[in-house]
Amino acid sequence: MRPLRICLIASSRFPIREPFAGGLEAHTHALARQLHARGHEVSVFAAPGSDPSLGVVELPVETFEPAEGERHDTGVTPDSWLNEHHAYLGLMLDLARTGHERFDVVHNNSLHHLPIAMSPALRVPMFTTLHTPPVPWLASAVAYADPGSTFVAVSRFTAQEWSPSVACLTIHNGIDVEAWSPGPGGGPAVWSGRLVPEKAPHLAIDAARRAGMPLTLAGPSLDRGYFAREIEPRLGGDVEYVGHLTHEQLRVTLGAASVAVVTPVWDEPYGLVAAEALACGTPVAAFARGALPEFVDDSVGALARPDDVDDLARAMRLAVTRDRATVRRVAEERCSIAHMVDRYEELYLTGRERVAA
Repeated sequence: MRPLRICLIASSRFPIREPFAGGLEAHTHALARQLHARGHEVSVFAAPGSDPSLGVVELPVETFEPAEGERHDTGVTPDSWLNEHHAYLGLMLDLARTGHERFDVVHNNSLHHLPIAMSPALRVPMFTTLHTPPVPWLASAVAYADPGSTFVAVSRFTAQEWSPSVACLTIHNGIDVEAWSPGPGGGPAVWSGRLVPEKAPHLAIDAARRAGMPLTLAGPSLDRGYFAREIEPRLGGDVEYVGHLTHEQLRVTLGAASVAVVTPVWDEPYGLVAAEALACGTPVAAFARGALPEFVDDSVGALARPDDVDDLARAMRLAVTRDRATVRRVAEERCSIAHMVDRYEELYLTGRERVAA
C-alpha cells in the first residue's frame, strides 16, 4: 500500500515518551513507531515533548487560561478539565476545517469524548480504539458519532462490554516482541504497572509472601495516599519497590523474574503488562478478570480466582513451572505488534477507499 498521512490522537495530558504514564501511552508510542517504520507519515496529537526518535509530527496542544473574573463561580469545572476540553475542541475544529487536505485517516487513540462526538464534522475517515470498558463520557459521545466511524476494541471482552452501545471490531493490542526480548528468569517475582488501587499491587505482595517468593514492584506511584496506606507498610525484607523504570530497565527486570504477577481488581480491557512479561519469556500468574484469560492460559502461566490471594499464591507456584521457551513462542504468536499494525493498515486502506468511492 502507498504511504498514508495518519493523524494519531493521543492524550493531551501525557507526552508519548518513556517512562510512559501508562499502557495507553506505551501503546501509542509503539503504534506510531511501527507506522513510521512502514513509511507512513504520522502526526501525533499529545502533550508536548513526545519522543523525537519517533519521527512524527507533533500537533500543537493549546491550553486555556481563564481571564480575570471567569473563575469566580464556585461551580466552574477544574482547570485540568478545561484545558483538556480546550485542547481537543481546538484539534477537532482544525480537523473539520482542513483535516481532509492534510490526512488520509484519523485514528483516535484517546479517552476523550470530543473526537468521537465531533467525528461527523470531519471529511476524513475516523477510527477509534476503545481502550476501556464503557465509561459514561465515551458512551454518551458514541450516540453522536459519525455513522461511518469505525470502532475497534482491544479485546473480545471489551468488544462485548461495548456491544449494547456500538459494534466493534477486535484487534488485540500488540507489543514489539523484538524489543521485549527473553531473559534467563529465576529471580524474584515481578509486579509492574501503575501503583493505584484498581491495579492492587498490595494483593501481589500478600500473595508473594504466602507463596514464599520475593517480589519486585516497578511502576509510577500515582496515588500517594494509596501508596502510603497499602504499599509502604508492606515493603521491606523480601519485597522491594524499584520505582518507575524505562522500558529497557523493565525488560531486564521482567526477563530476570521467575513469574510476573498481575492483580487487577477491575476488569482489565487488555493487560499490556502481561504481554510484556510473556515476551520476556516470563510466565504470568494473574487474576482471571477482563481480557486476561484471552491470552494467559496454562501454556504461559496460571489464572487465579479474582481477588483471591490464596489462589493467586497457588497460581504463582504453578506458573513458575512453565517452560520459558514456550512462553516466549506463544507471546510471539499472540502479542506481536506487527500483526496488530497489519490489521490497522487494512482498516485504514478500507476507510480511504470508502471515502474515495
